[in-house]
Amino acid sequence: MIFHICLERLSKRKLWDFISEMAGMSMKDTSQDQKWLLHVDGSSTTQGSGVGIVITTPQGKDLEFAIKFDFKASNNEAEYEALVIGMRMAHEAGARHLLAYSDSQLVAKQVEGTYEAKEENMI
Repeated sequence: MIFHICLERLSKRKLWDFISEMAGMSMKDTSQDQKWLLHVDGSSTTQGSGVGIVITTPQGKDLEFAIKFDFKASNNEAEYEALVIGMRMAHEAGARHLLAYSDSQLVAKQVEGTYEAKEENMI
């Protein structure tokens, strides 16, 4: 199934409803002590840019998302957006302890504080 999500127009309640419906969860299924997993990847080509996001709930259910941007982004920007969007989606779904994975060394090291962002749009 392919669909587009406009995250700016998506309210927190609608986002929770959407994710919980996909996961077959309810608010009572989430605990603040449970660990969630987040795998993200961003991509930019001449055809456009977007992100792939997989959120794994504490119950082991994978929620998979593919989002195509309606704006131009470099590969590094797409990688960074993937992490930000994925964290936001996981948080809205109830995650409070999140283990995130990214194949971008730049983004991972920047989040760890090992690398410092030099470009304004990467801060």
